[in-house]
Amino acid sequence: MIRSELLQALARENPGLRAEEVERVLDVFFDEISERLAKGGRVELRGFGAFSTRTRDARQGRNPRTGESVSVPGKKVPYFKPGKEMRQRLNGG
Repeated sequence: MIRSELLQALARENPGLRAEEVERVLDVFFDEISERLAKGGRVELRGFGAFSTRTRDARQGRNPRTGESVSVPGKKVPYFKPGKEMRQRLNGG
C-alpha cells in the first residue's frame, strides 16, 4: 500500500472529513512518530507494534563500483517490532 491508497481508504471510512482533513491527520500521525524517534523515543501502538531506533556501529564498507574501501559512519536506523495481534493475524491465528 502506498500513501495515496492509505489516504483513499481513510477517506472512505470517514466520509464526514474532507480530503484535506484526512491528509492532515495522516501527516500529523507520521510527523509525530518521526519526531519521537528522532528524539530517541519509542512509539507503541497496541495491537499493531512498536517503532524504535537501533544504532548501527561504524564499519568499513566497500565501494561496489571501484572495490575501494570506504569508512561508513555509525548511525541510527528505524526499527519496527510487530505486536502479538499483528503476528497472529499474519500467521492465520
